Amino acid sequence: MSELTAHLDVPLGRSAPAAARRAATAVLAGWGFRDTDWVDACAVVVSELVTNAVRHGGGLIELSLEAHGGRVTVSVADGSSVVPRRRDPDGIGGRGIALIEALSAGWHVENHHGGKRVRVELEPYPEDC
Repeated sequence: MSELTAHLDVPLGRSAPAAARRAATAVLAGWGFRDTDWVDACAVVVSELVTNAVRHGGGLIELSLEAHGGRVTVSVADGSSVVPRRRDPDGIGGRGIALIEALSAGWHVENHHGGKRVRVELEPYPEDC
């Protein structure tokens, strides 16, 4: 399989996580990723990343998907340089990073045009699909 990439600007506001989820799952389906559990896990990661960008980031939000074979990386960039961190859950939030860690092979943050890009490597796509 060749390298596949998609870069999408995400509309700001409360509808951003849902729009990003729909776009990501459509891109993955178009690339042939159809395992429901795996795609659902990816959708949760996308939703959490975009929710964090809307709540704590700034500026425009960019969603990127990269695939090489069964390895997929999801990233979300925003205009804030503040690095996300795990925190204790409360009535407002605090579960996003824990969910991302539970559903991925790892994540990191890199500088991106004065802001940041959070990159998440998803668990490998199931081989029997």
